[in-house]
Parts: sequence; structure tokens; C-alpha cells
Amino acid sequence: MPSSRVVRVRSVDDGVAAASLRAGVERVQAELGVTAAFPPDVEAAAVAAAAAPRLPELDRTDIAFVTIDPPGARDLDQAMHLSRSDDGFVVQYAIADVAAFVAPGDPVDLEAHRRGETLYGADTKVPLHPPALSEDAASLLPGQVRPALLWTIKLDSDGARVDVQVERALVRSTAQLSYEEVQRSLDDGTADESLTLLREIGELRIKREAVRGGVSLPLPEQDVDVEGDRWHLEFREQLPVERWNAQISLLTGFAAADLMIYARIGLLRTLPVPDPRDVQRLHRTARALGIEWPAEQLYPDFIRSLDPSIAAHAAMVNASARLLRGSGYLAFDGETPGNPQHSALASEYAHVTAPLRRLGDRYTAEVCIAICADTDVPDWVHAALPELPATLRGSASKARAYERAILDLVEAGVLADRVGEMFAGVVVDVDDKDPKRGVVVVHDPDVEARVVSSAPLPLGTDVRVRLSVADLEARRVEFELPTA
Repeated sequence: MPSSRVVRVRSVDDGVAAASLRAGVERVQAELGVTAAFPPDVEAAAVAAAAAPRLPELDRTDIAFVTIDPPGARDLDQAMHLSRSDDGFVVQYAIADVAAFVAPGDPVDLEAHRRGETLYGADTKVPLHPPALSEDAASLLPGQVRPALLWTIKLDSDGARVDVQVERALVRSTAQLSYEEVQRSLDDGTADESLTLLREIGELRIKREAVRGGVSLPLPEQDVDVEGDRWHLEFREQLPVERWNAQISLLTGFAAADLMIYARIGLLRTLPVPDPRDVQRLHRTARALGIEWPAEQLYPDFIRSLDPSIAAHAAMVNASARLLRGSGYLAFDGETPGNPQHSALASEYAHVTAPLRRLGDRYTAEVCIAICADTDVPDWVHAALPELPATLRGSASKARAYERAILDLVEAGVLADRVGEMFAGVVVDVDDKDPKRGVVVVHDPDVEARVVSSAPLPLGTDVRVRLSVADLEARRVEFELPTA
């Protein structure tokens, strides 16, 4: 099966293709039993909560926060401000305070537990919270005073964390920036000091990630344009600023995990250590692709050495993604958790920076607030913790199914009128049980899909494949590799 990727709509009009896309998304939502609409009582409760939030006394609207998100985003969870200190840096990270609007057991809370997380796909989404909150009153929109959880994290000159504090405060974002805008300002030298420090701190944190043995796979995203009766899809590599921005979120998640482990209560994001047999399999894959992987080189260092623009390396990155499967959540209350690490990050880690879009982040935030204030963790957090991992596993599984179905839909739409054509591509994965089946990445359009052959597939090899199936209704795309 193709690997899971993010699909973003870059442009869309009201033509035939757009209607097909939206109809297909509606079918996916119906099949999975999800809807963007909320029950009337939940909508009414959200509107009432938006009008009467529980506001903190601390006012930090003097800090010039900015948000950095994809263009047009409205559910803005995070705003940041970075500065230098005498001996390092100060990261001030404001996170939307959902608990200022949502009370335990109210209609919005109960519906959020049913949903678990926001589902994204093409130009639609199924939000965790009603838009009256997630895209308005609780969102850190520019120019608006909002209740937030203000993380203040101090770093030394090497980017190591030396102190952390989180407290409730009123904040105001001064600008909503896109990744492209920030990258341009950094490249042309017009960025202010806070954004310039994002690059400096981000690079320091990436170096620290390498030292501790963490790894991030450079999997590309896919952008789709829907115009008239045509679809166009292409891969998009991450901008450097996206990696730097992600490091600020990771930094906060590491700090949250340390606080919770110290207090022996919380919710961690975990990933088991890869099975040695899977690592050995990857060594065999590297040999098949003609990529040198010295026996003494650790897996994370090997991944960092790959260049996804090279066909064989792209296939290796794709194959390596299987080592990152099996992530989950670990709740604990009153004892130190056993085996709490996230193996890919090589550290204990917690989700805490996206409460508008992930249910668990509201709970981890409350634990960290109580720890820093030296107060008791609220009873509603204690009560919910035992069931949260199962709830979040279920919602994560549904999110993966949703994203995969939308990807299949878009790829079928892009190729619907090209059945029988030949395409240049690279075989990036081969089925363990049937070497005649696998995955191919083709270009123009940029699509990753199933491929079959009457002979074993040549992993990591440039090939010419024929499109045999592009069924929009069934969301199915398949290529075949002709044999002489």
C-alpha cells in the first residue's frame, strides 16, 4: 500500500473536477461515519462558551507573538516569540487554551471525546471542536486578545533546555504568517529578530536531535490543483522553516513530558524500539538499492545521510517509514511509567501544542499547568486519563483511514482520463510476500500508487509503467510494469 502522505489543495474552482472531488470526500465521510457538522446542542454550547470564556488575570499582550501556518488556516493553536538572553535564548510559546471555553462533561467536551482529533483531507476537514471555537473565539487569530497557555522555555547557547514554566495568560498575535512568507523573509534578510532566531534555534535543536539519536523522515507532501475538468498533483518538499518550526513544538513536548514524569501523572506519546528484524530487513533493502550502509552506522545517522531527490534514496526513505509504525499513548497516574520513550525522537515526549485539533493536548496542558503552579491536578483529568489512550488510538486510526482514502481519491481523479498511458517512475517498495506487487512513484503527475508485474519488481529502479486502473468511484489506482 502507498505510504501515508498529507494532501493539500493549493487551488480549486467550481468546475467538474471540483464537484467530483467534493462528492468523493462526502462518500469517504459517509463510509467512515464522520461529518463536519455538529449536533445543534453542541453548536449552541460552543457559541455560549465563546461569549463567556474563563479569562486569566495575567496579561501578556505586550509580547509580539506571531503564528506560522499554511495559508488560509483558521484553527491556530500556536503563536511564538523568540528572543536572546544573556546566556542563550528564551522561547515564549502561546498555546490556545481550550479549557477556558470547554468544561468537563459539557456538550462540546462529550462531542470532542467522540471525535478525538480533527480530520484533514483535500479542501475539507472534520473539526474536533465547532468552528465558533476552533476557528474563532479560541483560535489565536491576529489582532485578537485570547486566553492561552504561555510556555516560557529558557535555552543555553547550545540550544539545551535549562528551565521551563507554563502559566495561563492573555496574549495577542500580531501577525498570521505562512511558511512561504517566513522563508522568503529569512532568505532575503528582511525577517525580524524573532524569526531570525527561529532559524538559529531550529538548527541548534536539529543538531541536538542528531546527537541524541532522533530521526525525522523527509517524506514529501502532495499539493493538488483542481481547475475546470482537470486535476493536477505534485510532490512538495518541506521548506527549512517548517523543520525549524517543528523543533519549537518538539521542544515544548519534551518539556511537558519531563514535567509529567517528574510529577508521576500525565499522558505520553510513545513509539516502541524497532524490531531488530525490521532493521535487518532495511539493511537488505539498502543493499538491493545499491546504497552503502556501514554496519557500525546507526539507523538515524543513515537516514540523515539520504538525499530524497535521488531515486534509490527516495525508495529507502519510503521503506524506512515502517520503523515508525506502532506509535501510541501511555497514561499514568501515581507512578513512574515503564518504557516511556518515543524511539524515533529518542526521548520522552508528549503532545501538548495542538489542543484545538487533538483531544489529548487539553489534558496534558492541565497537568503541566498544575505542576508549575504547585496545585493539584484537576479531578476531571484524573478521571479521564485511564480511558484516553484507547480513545486517542481509535481516533488516530480513523484519521489515517480518512487521509489514505482522500489520497486515493485525489490520485484516481488526477489519472482518470489517462488509463493506458505510459509513465516514468521508480519502484519504491516491494511486497514481502509477493515480489510481483509493490509501490511505484511516477512523475508528471506526481503520484504514488500500486504496481504489479508478471516478474519480481526491481526495487529502486527507474521503470516505465502503464496505467491500468484509475477508478474515481472505487478510489483505486494501479500501474503495471510490462515485461519483454
